[in-house]
Amino acid sequence: MQPRRTNPERAEATRAALLEAARALFVEKGYAKTSTPEIVEAAKVTRGALYHHFADKPDLFRAVLEREAQAVADEIEAAASPGPAPRAAVIAGSLAYLDAMSVPGRTRLLLVDGPAVLGPSEIASIDEAHAARSLREGLEAALGPKPRAFSIPAMTALLSAAFDRAALAIEAGSDPAAFRSAMISLVERVVPPA
Repeated sequence: MQPRRTNPERAEATRAALLEAARALFVEKGYAKTSTPEIVEAAKVTRGALYHHFADKPDLFRAVLEREAQAVADEIEAAASPGPAPRAAVIAGSLAYLDAMSVPGRTRLLLVDGPAVLGPSEIASIDEAHAARSLREGLEAALGPKPRAFSIPAMTALLSAAFDRAALAIEAGSDPAAFRSAMISLVERVVPPA
Protein backbone atom coordinates (compact mmCIF):
# COMPACT_ATOMS: atom_id res chain seq x y z
CA MET A 1 0.00 0.00 0.00
CA GLN A 2 1.40 3.37 -1.01
CA PRO A 3 1.51 6.12 1.59
CA ARG A 4 -1.04 8.87 1.06
CA ARG A 5 0.30 12.07 -0.44
CA THR A 6 -0.09 15.30 1.43
CA ASN A 7 -2.00 18.25 -0.03
CA PRO A 8 1.25 20.07 -0.94
CA GLU A 9 2.53 16.92 -2.66
CA ARG A 10 -0.71 16.55 -4.62
CA ALA A 11 -0.64 20.23 -5.57
CA GLU A 12 2.97 19.94 -6.76
CA ALA A 13 2.13 16.80 -8.78
CA THR A 14 -0.81 18.61 -10.40
CA ARG A 15 1.34 21.63 -11.23
CA ALA A 16 4.06 19.40 -12.68
CA ALA A 17 1.51 17.49 -14.79
CA LEU A 18 0.17 20.78 -16.17
CA LEU A 19 3.65 22.05 -17.00
CA GLU A 20 4.63 18.79 -18.72
CA ALA A 21 1.40 18.58 -20.73
CA ALA A 22 1.55 22.25 -21.69
CA ARG A 23 5.20 22.01 -22.74
CA ALA A 24 4.52 18.99 -24.95
CA LEU A 25 1.55 20.67 -26.62
CA PHE A 26 3.28 24.04 -27.03
CA VAL A 27 6.20 22.28 -28.73
CA GLU A 28 3.98 20.09 -30.90
CA LYS A 29 1.36 22.65 -31.94
CA GLY A 30 2.71 26.04 -30.94
CA TYR A 31 1.25 28.41 -28.37
CA ALA A 32 -1.53 29.83 -30.53
CA LYS A 33 -2.90 26.44 -31.59
CA THR A 34 -2.86 24.94 -28.09
CA SER A 35 -6.04 25.30 -26.06
CA THR A 36 -6.43 25.09 -22.30
CA PRO A 37 -8.99 22.24 -22.62
CA GLU A 38 -6.32 20.24 -24.50
CA ILE A 39 -3.80 20.96 -21.76
CA VAL A 40 -6.06 19.83 -18.92
CA GLU A 41 -7.05 16.72 -20.86
CA ALA A 42 -3.40 15.82 -21.50
CA ALA A 43 -2.51 16.51 -17.86
CA LYS A 44 -5.52 14.48 -16.67
CA VAL A 45 -6.65 17.27 -14.35
CA THR A 46 -9.67 19.55 -14.19
CA ARG A 47 -9.91 23.02 -15.66
CA GLY A 48 -10.33 24.27 -12.09
CA ALA A 49 -6.93 22.77 -11.24
CA LEU A 50 -5.37 24.68 -14.11
CA TYR A 51 -6.79 27.98 -12.88
CA HIS A 52 -5.88 27.18 -9.29
CA HIS A 53 -2.21 27.05 -10.30
CA PHE A 54 -2.10 29.56 -13.17
CA ALA A 55 -4.03 32.76 -13.82
CA ASP A 56 -4.45 32.03 -17.52
CA LYS A 57 -2.77 30.43 -20.53
CA PRO A 58 -0.06 33.13 -20.78
CA ASP A 59 0.76 32.58 -17.10
CA LEU A 60 1.12 28.83 -17.73
CA PHE A 61 3.28 29.55 -20.80
CA ARG A 62 5.47 31.88 -18.73
CA ALA A 63 5.93 29.11 -16.14
CA VAL A 64 6.93 26.65 -18.87
CA LEU A 65 9.49 29.15 -20.18
CA GLU A 66 10.83 29.85 -16.69
CA ARG A 67 11.35 26.13 -16.19
CA GLU A 68 13.10 25.79 -19.56
CA ALA A 69 15.30 28.82 -18.86
CA GLN A 70 16.22 27.42 -15.45
CA ALA A 71 17.18 24.10 -17.04
CA VAL A 72 19.46 25.93 -19.48
CA ALA A 73 21.08 27.92 -16.65
CA ASP A 74 21.54 24.74 -14.60
CA GLU A 75 23.39 23.08 -17.50
CA ILE A 76 25.57 26.14 -17.99
CA GLU A 77 26.44 26.35 -14.31
CA ALA A 78 27.14 22.61 -14.09
CA ALA A 79 29.57 22.84 -17.02
CA ALA A 80 31.25 26.00 -15.77
CA SER A 81 31.87 24.91 -12.19
CA PRO A 82 33.43 23.83 -10.01
CA GLY A 83 36.99 24.48 -10.71
CA PRO A 84 37.79 25.67 -14.21
CA ALA A 85 39.68 28.91 -14.57
CA PRO A 86 37.28 31.78 -15.32
CA ARG A 87 38.06 31.89 -19.04
CA ALA A 88 37.68 28.12 -19.38
CA ALA A 89 34.43 28.34 -17.41
CA VAL A 90 33.00 30.92 -19.85
CA ILE A 91 33.94 28.68 -22.79
CA ALA A 92 32.48 25.59 -21.10
CA GLY A 93 29.32 27.52 -20.25
CA SER A 94 29.05 28.71 -23.85
CA LEU A 95 29.16 25.18 -25.18
CA ALA A 96 26.75 24.04 -22.49
CA TYR A 97 24.27 26.69 -23.65
CA LEU A 98 24.33 25.31 -27.18
CA ASP A 99 23.94 21.77 -25.84
CA ALA A 100 21.06 22.81 -23.58
CA MET A 101 19.29 24.52 -26.45
CA SER A 102 19.45 21.30 -28.49
CA VAL A 103 16.77 19.73 -26.26
CA PRO A 104 13.84 19.22 -28.65
CA GLY A 105 11.43 22.14 -28.56
CA ARG A 106 13.52 24.37 -26.32
CA THR A 107 14.70 26.74 -29.06
CA ARG A 108 11.14 27.17 -30.32
CA LEU A 109 9.82 27.84 -26.83
CA LEU A 110 12.50 30.27 -25.67
CA LEU A 111 13.55 31.99 -28.89
CA VAL A 112 10.54 31.89 -31.23
CA ASP A 113 7.22 31.55 -29.40
CA GLY A 114 8.39 33.16 -26.16
CA PRO A 115 9.16 36.59 -27.63
CA ALA A 116 6.06 36.44 -29.84
CA VAL A 117 3.72 35.64 -26.93
CA LEU A 118 5.27 37.42 -23.96
CA GLY A 119 7.15 40.19 -25.76
CA PRO A 120 10.86 40.92 -25.97
CA SER A 121 11.13 42.73 -22.64
CA GLU A 122 9.60 39.88 -20.64
CA ILE A 123 11.78 37.33 -22.43
CA ALA A 124 14.82 39.53 -21.72
CA SER A 125 13.83 39.55 -18.05
CA ILE A 126 13.53 35.75 -17.99
CA ASP A 127 16.90 35.44 -19.76
CA GLU A 128 18.53 37.91 -17.35
CA ALA A 129 17.42 35.79 -14.42
CA HIS A 130 18.95 32.66 -15.97
CA ALA A 131 21.41 32.19 -18.87
CA ALA A 132 22.32 35.87 -19.32
CA ARG A 133 23.00 36.15 -15.59
CA SER A 134 25.36 33.16 -15.82
CA LEU A 135 27.13 34.70 -18.80
CA ARG A 136 27.44 38.11 -17.15
CA GLU A 137 28.85 36.58 -13.96
CA GLY A 138 31.27 34.48 -16.02
CA LEU A 139 32.49 37.52 -17.93
CA GLU A 140 32.92 39.48 -14.70
CA ALA A 141 35.00 36.66 -13.20
CA ALA A 142 37.08 36.17 -16.36
CA LEU A 143 37.72 39.85 -17.09
CA GLY A 144 38.12 41.05 -13.53
CA PRO A 145 37.99 44.68 -12.45
CA LYS A 146 40.59 45.99 -14.92
CA PRO A 147 39.51 48.80 -17.25
CA ARG A 148 38.21 47.64 -20.64
CA ALA A 149 36.91 49.17 -23.85
CA PHE A 150 33.39 47.82 -23.34
CA SER A 151 30.82 47.40 -20.58
CA ILE A 152 30.13 43.88 -19.38
CA PRO A 153 26.32 44.33 -19.53
CA ALA A 154 26.58 45.45 -23.17
CA MET A 155 28.90 42.58 -24.06
CA THR A 156 26.59 40.15 -22.26
CA ALA A 157 23.66 41.35 -24.37
CA LEU A 158 25.65 41.04 -27.60
CA LEU A 159 27.04 37.60 -26.80
CA SER A 160 23.59 36.42 -25.69
CA ALA A 161 22.20 37.49 -29.05
CA ALA A 162 25.00 35.62 -30.83
CA PHE A 163 24.32 32.49 -28.79
CA ASP A 164 20.61 32.72 -29.59
CA ARG A 165 21.31 33.12 -33.32
CA ALA A 166 23.61 30.10 -33.18
CA ALA A 167 20.91 28.04 -31.44
CA LEU A 168 18.35 29.08 -34.06
CA ALA A 169 20.74 28.22 -36.91
CA ILE A 170 21.52 24.81 -35.42
CA GLU A 171 17.81 24.17 -34.91
CA ALA A 172 17.24 25.04 -38.59
CA GLY A 173 19.77 22.41 -39.66
CA SER A 174 23.11 24.24 -39.78
CA ASP A 175 26.27 22.40 -38.82
CA PRO A 176 26.46 22.40 -34.99
CA ALA A 177 30.25 21.91 -35.02
CA ALA A 178 30.74 25.01 -37.15
CA PHE A 179 28.65 27.14 -34.80
CA ARG A 180 30.31 25.70 -31.69
CA SER A 181 33.72 26.52 -33.17
CA ALA A 182 32.62 30.04 -34.13
CA MET A 183 31.18 30.69 -30.66
CA ILE A 184 34.40 29.52 -28.99
CA SER A 185 36.39 31.78 -31.29
CA LEU A 186 34.14 34.74 -30.45
CA VAL A 187 34.36 34.14 -26.70
CA GLU A 188 38.15 33.74 -26.89
CA ARG A 189 38.41 37.15 -28.56
CA VAL A 190 36.26 38.76 -25.88
CA VAL A 191 38.01 36.98 -23.01
CA PRO A 192 41.73 36.80 -23.83
CA PRO A 193 44.04 34.51 -21.87
CA ALA A 194 44.99 35.88 -18.46
